Amino acid sequence: MSGVTPTYILGFDIGGTKTAVVLGDDTGRVYDRTGFATAPQRGLDATLDEICTQAERLRHRAARQGRGAEVASVSIGGPLDIQRGIILGPPNLPGWDRVPLKQVIEERLRMPCFVEHDGNAGALAEWYFGAARGARNVVFLTMGTGFGAGLILDGRLYRGSCDMAGEVGHVRLAEHGPAAYGKVGSWEAFCSGTGIARLAAMRYPCRWNEGRASVQDLAELARSGDADARALFAEVGRYLGRGLALLVDVLNPQVIV
Repeated sequence: MSGVTPTYILGFDIGGTKTAVVLGDDTGRVYDRTGFATAPQRGLDATLDEICTQAERLRHRAARQGRGAEVASVSIGGPLDIQRGIILGPPNLPGWDRVPLKQVIEERLRMPCFVEHDGNAGALAEWYFGAARGARNVVFLTMGTGFGAGLILDGRLYRGSCDMAGEVGHVRLAEHGPAAYGKVGSWEAFCSGTGIARLAAMRYPCRWNEGRASVQDLAELARSGDADARALFAEVGRYLGRGLALLVDVLNPQVIV
């Protein structure tokens, strides 16, 4: 509404590959952003230090512009205890075991902090501000280092009995294929960034051994017309479609984002 001062928010999206830090408001507008490679091998403390350092820089720039951040919000992969803001050990963040992230950020930044599963956060963002506005039943897929979902069912965010709803990447789509976190042939193994690189090594071992190509490299080759890369992404697309069909049959959503 005109004349209403927005609430300014420091937002963090912590992934296994990269971390983003933004200054936005409760209308969905983003004023400033920065980011860095997460590099989990650096260790938990180094990553948390970098997150808080980047947040303070954005916070000071925002304050000079009259936008004082009042609250922090974190989007991160599960499993986690959402209410208490405890990270329970995401597979793509080794060493992040029972980390009281909410408490750490509140103490370091001296402001309230909320922690949410990244799939849920994406679903809420699309529901409030994006492609799912006006819908009551929504599936949001997060496709990055890992693969998961956020669910809006009957007009409400659905977290499940212990905050584990939406872990669709663990659904097994094939008896054989690449593995993701010990499960061969899972949706995540075929369609996450990590999984696509492993699939390339499996299908074309003489060309792309494990670790020799990133999903970004493979996508660029496909865009340039490379026959092997295009065949690889055609297979990824077929498995993506199989998983989407399961979600449609089980959840009957209006929108998949």
